[in-house]
Amino acid sequence: MGIHFDKALGVHADTLRMRADRTKVLASNLANESTPGYQARDIDFAATLQRNQGGDSGAVFDSEAGDLLYRVPNHPTQDGNTVELGVEQAEFSQNVSDFQTSLTFANMKLKGLAKAIAGQ
Repeated sequence: MGIHFDKALGVHADTLRMRADRTKVLASNLANESTPGYQARDIDFAATLQRNQGGDSGAVFDSEAGDLLYRVPNHPTQDGNTVELGVEQAEFSQNVSDFQTSLTFANMKLKGLAKAIAGQ
């Protein structure tokens, strides 16, 4: 009988994968801040987490499933770029903080498993 870490970590494993994927999307937005016509994107975190809790494993987010959405700009530009530097930086920073929180919870779960295995 082996340990299934996905089951042992619960929602934290999916959350970490989703936060990592969201980091890539937000970094892409930041990298294309001055690209004319670039449309800022973001992951619908709640919908993706809900879908993954339903037992769907594998890919964490799916742009075809509607998890990757376009961001609506507060101040549209004439060149069609919807990336707003301040908004993207704030979202990126919040995502990093949320990732660290999820990582801390996963670490606590793993330490608890290690103690149980050691018989403490």
